[in-house]
Amino acid sequence: MSLAGKNLLDGPAPTYLPENPDLDARIAAGDTPQELAQAFPKSSLAWALLAEEALAAGRTVEAYAYARVGYHRGLDALRGNGWRGHGPIPVAHQPNRGFLLALLLLGQTAAVIGETDEAERIDTFLKDSDPQAVTVLTDQG
Repeated sequence: MSLAGKNLLDGPAPTYLPENPDLDARIAAGDTPQELAQAFPKSSLAWALLAEEALAAGRTVEAYAYARVGYHRGLDALRGNGWRGHGPIPVAHQPNRGFLLALLLLGQTAAVIGETDEAERIDTFLKDSDPQAVTVLTDQG
């Protein structure tokens, strides 16, 4: 029996979300986060970008709401791509970053509005998804 390609730790395989070249092209063309969310309402990245924009403008509750939508859209996408509620979601895979960014922003905004238990749960989820996620996501901005 060959062990090549077998997960020797018996954990779930990493989940890799599909690329979205149309979304990437619209981002490169300079579409606003609102335009992106309207054109790609299932995209975690579009909602995360809306959350970032709202947070930068001091609209914390609005940022929280956008991040929450991005988080739930991401959970839908993950489940649709084989994720079973746990396991690695590598930040090195660019299409995963929209979900992970929404997750990061949800945790940050939850902490600001005093939802401490949610902020802690999100922090654990983010670290369990990929221990490098926070570093990568905060370094890219």
